[in-house]
Amino acid sequence: MDENSKVPVLVTGGAGYIGSHAVLALRDAGWSVAVIDNLSTGFAFAIPEGVPLYEGDIADADLLAHIFREQGTKAIMHFAGSIVVPESVENPLKYYENNTVKSRALIEAAVKGGVDHFIFSSTAATYGVPQVEAVTEDTPKEPINPYGWSKLMTERMLADASAAHGFNFCALRYFNVAGADPEGRTGQSTAGATHLIKVACEAATGKRDHVAVFGTDFDTRDGTGVRDYIHVSDLAAAHVLALEALIEQPEHSLTMNCGYGRGFSVLEVLDAVDRVTNQTIVRKMEPRRAGDPGQLISDPSRIRGTLPWQPRYADLDIIVSHALQWERRLAEMRGDG
Repeated sequence: MDENSKVPVLVTGGAGYIGSHAVLALRDAGWSVAVIDNLSTGFAFAIPEGVPLYEGDIADADLLAHIFREQGTKAIMHFAGSIVVPESVENPLKYYENNTVKSRALIEAAVKGGVDHFIFSSTAATYGVPQVEAVTEDTPKEPINPYGWSKLMTERMLADASAAHGFNFCALRYFNVAGADPEGRTGQSTAGATHLIKVACEAATGKRDHVAVFGTDFDTRDGTGVRDYIHVSDLAAAHVLALEALIEQPEHSLTMNCGYGRGFSVLEVLDAVDRVTNQTIVRKMEPRRAGDPGQLISDPSRIRGTLPWQPRYADLDIIVSHALQWERRLAEMRGDG
């Protein structure tokens, strides 16, 4: 892309797990980046030196207007939100507030501020329990939990607001994101994380005494849930390419799955962690969690056909090794390793 086409980008939730990787990917590619984050689950240390951090809420219209003026923002990558499926079942109003109501406020501020491009962090949870082996973007959207609904509602708002106000957008539906920056600059740092590979790496480094396996009676090859795991740095790279596509074709919006198109069961993931660490993690079998489908695997044909996206880390052992490397670094940073 021509350097003059690289517009200033505001990353919401840029101090969080995926957002901080997107900030790195943008910076590495020469984009001007700023971050807004309330630091409720993110960490200021995850933001590279020289990237402005505005500590505040994405629903704060005055703050957003100030940022847009100060930074000349023309594109938003929106990661801020709540992401724990079982919690969304227990506390749905929190999810509709954080993920839907506040996204609506952000979209309105973007329209008023003249932002031209909007990339949204969506989710495979919008598909619910698909009746197909591999999910395409046209698979029926039937969420089975408030988390999925909260994201799908935001996709709908973006489509309607885009049609009315002339900006374009890209909704990227993530499958299971894992791993960490290969250079060890950032990774998943949230305490009490529920992502399997993060939890398994915590167990492998002595921060947990076991890993719970939620559900052993799914209709899958070994009875445990099957997921399509994507390396977070490959996902961040997809965001940068998606932004380039939006800038190059301002009349077009995009919706794309982000996954590799193959699935691994919970037990297969734990086997990979055992393999990488050369130790055995204690596994405790537990009942299913509310809102968990048995299998979610992407069909990535659209993203591969639309963007020049070439994943660099599409290997489960590499994903695990990078996650483990970050877990050890995090322990050193916090003085408990």
